[in-house]
Amino acid sequence: MISLQINRVYFSYFNGLVLHNISLSIRAGEMISLLGPNGSGKTTLIKLISGILKPKQGEIRLDGSNLNRLDRKSIARSLAVVPQQFYIPYAFTVGEIVMLGRIPFLRAFTNESETDRQSVYDAMELVGISELKERRFDELSGGERQKVMLATALAQEPRLLLLDEPTVHLDITNQVEIMELVKRLHVEQGLTIVAAMHDLNLAALYFDRMVLLKEGKVLADGTPAQVLTEDTIRDAFSASVRVGPHPITGTPHIIVIPGSNNRPPV
Repeated sequence: MISLQINRVYFSYFNGLVLHNISLSIRAGEMISLLGPNGSGKTTLIKLISGILKPKQGEIRLDGSNLNRLDRKSIARSLAVVPQQFYIPYAFTVGEIVMLGRIPFLRAFTNESETDRQSVYDAMELVGISELKERRFDELSGGERQKVMLATALAQEPRLLLLDEPTVHLDITNQVEIMELVKRLHVEQGLTIVAAMHDLNLAALYFDRMVLLKEGKVLADGTPAQVLTEDTIRDAFSASVRVGPHPITGTPHIIVIPGSNNRPPV
């Protein structure tokens, strides 16, 4: 398991500041969802944690080490990212794609070892896609592709798994299947998981801690019951909602009020 410390991080693109003074402490073994409206900074924060982007100010520490002082291979041996989109321009098979997760462990100009092949096999078994090994990636359904991306990340043998909208564009059956798989990986593998989520109700069912962003700042941080309140959701999303207990799990369940024109519910 791996811990993460984000200390007073600022980040800006050419068109302006995106993240403002973000500080978060993520303990080893936690499973956290990043929430917020479009443009609030969720994906940018995932990219900063992964080392793809560097903070303009502040620092991110991975198990106590400054992320900016670690080389790409060292980072890739500690964490893995499942992005929103995964473009494969050629007709690669599932097995070939999952093997990409072993790149951080391969030496230059050498073929994969038996250890690499075993890691790929184990990752596909864990995700439940072994039967797809020889299938072409571009022939798969959306849910199957998402599982391949997860398996590729797991082939890295990470201690921290970063997910950027893991259920985007999936139907309700595949959404639940992917989230059940992520939860199982968290419990059985002891992975620290940080996931940017769009669906608040789905996030409430699977995550014990939520961080809600608004305009690049942390608006709320806590349990689903603490974060998903009517006032906080209205503040973050400018949407009028009712929040009540889920009839089965008891977790917060959000109902949008139609035709409210963003007025507070009475």
